[in-house]
Amino acid sequence: EESLQMWDLNKRLEAYLARVKFLEEENEVLRAEIQSAKSSPTGDSWRAKYEEELRALRDALDRAFREKCTAELARDNLYEEVQQVKSRCQKEQAAREEAKKQLSLSRKELEEERRAQIWLKERAVQLEKEVETLLEVHEEEKAGLDQEIASFSQSLESFRCAPVAFQPVEVEDYSKRLSEIWKGAVETYKTEVSQLEGSLCQAKENLWKAVEDNQQSQLQLQHLEKDLAGLKARKEMLEENLARQWQEQRGEAEKFQLAMEALEQEKQTLRVQIAQVLEDRQQLMHLKMSLSLEVATYRTLLEAESTRLQMPAG
Repeated sequence: EESLQMWDLNKRLEAYLARVKFLEEENEVLRAEIQSAKSSPTGDSWRAKYEEELRALRDALDRAFREKCTAELARDNLYEEVQQVKSRCQKEQAAREEAKKQLSLSRKELEEERRAQIWLKERAVQLEKEVETLLEVHEEEKAGLDQEIASFSQSLESFRCAPVAFQPVEVEDYSKRLSEIWKGAVETYKTEVSQLEGSLCQAKENLWKAVEDNQQSQLQLQHLEKDLAGLKARKEMLEENLARQWQEQRGEAEKFQLAMEALEQEKQTLRVQIAQVLEDRQQLMHLKMSLSLEVATYRTLLEAESTRLQMPAG
């Protein structure tokens, strides 16, 4: 039994020794590989490669953050420009409303000037008719005076034919009265003619003023219509620019959103890869530690076995 036990122990010892030798050889190989990996440029390159990738990823994240900040600044600038364009459109709307009010006032003034012009024309026609009537009355009075003068001359002839019944004092009185009447009629006619001429000149001046005011009102109306057309064209242009800027801003926002989503996906992928690499390294460290513990255990067992075998011999 003791020999069988010794033989079994020898077999186990041989197995332990073979296993320890194999593990030591494997440990040496692994140590050599680790040492070579540490000393060789390939390991450094592997580590440098991952560090370079991490650095590139950090640079990409920083660049994406800067682009995001730039996009936000551009968005804020576009918002300010849109607000300025809105305020400008409101100002132009107010200016257009003011122009419409001025245009309506100018039209009212033009209508009033047209009515005044029509009234002045009617008044001028009435004055011309009154002048014609006064001229007819003057002609009639002149004809009556001519008839009176003719009858007076006839009476003078009759007085000359019959000087016995004629008294010179009465003839002189009659001629003085007749001359005074004639002078009064002439003065009255002159004053009436001068008044009619003054009123006619005043009516012509008023008519010319009305015509000039009408022309000025038409010119002002044309200017206002041109300004209104220019404001409409400018409003359409500003609306087109605003729509185009909104489209461009929307397209840029969509591009930035897609870029951010792509960067986020790439970030998640890199995190997964980094986690996988760290997990692989941790598994390698655990494997190394387990191998070291197993080697230490085998060494302890071998030392205990060798001690136990050496004790009977001693």
